[in-house]
Amino acid sequence: MQTLLELARDASALAAGEPTALPAALARGDAATPEAEAARQMQICNACRYCEGFCAVFPAMTRRLEFPAADIHYLANLCHNCGACLHACQYAPPHEFAVAIPQALARVRARTYQAHAWPAPLGALYQRAGLTVALALAGGLGLFLALALALRGSLWHAPLAGNFYAVFPHDLLAAMFGAVFLFAALALGMGARRFWRGVAPQEAVPGALARAAHDALTLRYLDGGHGDGCNNEDDRFSPWRRRFHHATFYGFLLCFAATSVATLYHYALGWEAPYAWTSLPVLLGTAGGLGLLAGPAGLLWLNLRRHPLQGDVAQRPMDRGFIALLGLASATGLALLAGRDGAAMGLLLALHLGVVMALFLTLPYGKFAHAVYRVAALLKFNIEKRLPNRLALGSD
Repeated sequence: MQTLLELARDASALAAGEPTALPAALARGDAATPEAEAARQMQICNACRYCEGFCAVFPAMTRRLEFPAADIHYLANLCHNCGACLHACQYAPPHEFAVAIPQALARVRARTYQAHAWPAPLGALYQRAGLTVALALAGGLGLFLALALALRGSLWHAPLAGNFYAVFPHDLLAAMFGAVFLFAALALGMGARRFWRGVAPQEAVPGALARAAHDALTLRYLDGGHGDGCNNEDDRFSPWRRRFHHATFYGFLLCFAATSVATLYHYALGWEAPYAWTSLPVLLGTAGGLGLLAGPAGLLWLNLRRHPLQGDVAQRPMDRGFIALLGLASATGLALLAGRDGAAMGLLLALHLGVVMALFLTLPYGKFAHAVYRVAALLKFNIEKRLPNRLALGSD
């Protein structure tokens, strides 16, 4: 393994277009695993360092001389896939070094989710994400349509003044969705715990958690490292990927807040649904639904246009399946709100609940997992950068 002095010499030689001491294997993209291929590319980046100020990945990279699998998993989840380093890199394909960091780290992220999934056998669902989403959606819709038919005898009936519990009993809904939500939360929490145990720093730093939360909530590293936003497929910068992520994330939180407030109304205050149009649950749900409709629509549009080297093409079914479920959950929810006083309320309710059930069934084994692992990676980064850089000090 090269020393820091050798890496610095290589950086100068690379910049001058001269031969370097880089091993010949670094010029080949034939690594046996995604982790090994990402490590190969990181070695080249560590010699060049042109992108050092772009995002959190590169400062974290410079603290390392070697890249074992655990460190590659950490760096992969620290990456926000903005694409800036790909478009700035002089060694990107068709160069023989074939450096495409967004693609390499995207492939590793999928391996991270599989390796740390809980229960472990369900990690294979990431490899069949498109099929998983389709089956979950079909199963969720079928379940609620069957329940609606069994409980009401028909999905079309006289208006019920928005009384959803006349179609599905409250206790039945609470039991079913409570069980699915708790399982999803447990599965994601266990996966994050396994990931953290593999990458956690030895020391704790006050304030690191607050800073990591700030970075996650503001999507700090989706600005391309320079504030201009992510790169489009044609090399232009755009802030829209960050904006659509914000609309999606905060739309989801508002919808969750609407459900939480309604739960508080029901159990703590004894106020039962349906709630007035001006009530807090309806206002929060409407605002969240609009954000959760606009955000996924924009992300899907960008996903269809992204350059293949800006991500892992094999993961597109997982990405688009999750985006579609989010959009469908919002669209059916807003349609239900608009038609809650009509004769089709039962059908709209069954469709909405089926999509929401499918969404929660796939949360631990789909694209949503990246949010959980990324927060853990940001926490590690904010701890590391407040500690002395032992490599810079010359220690091992």
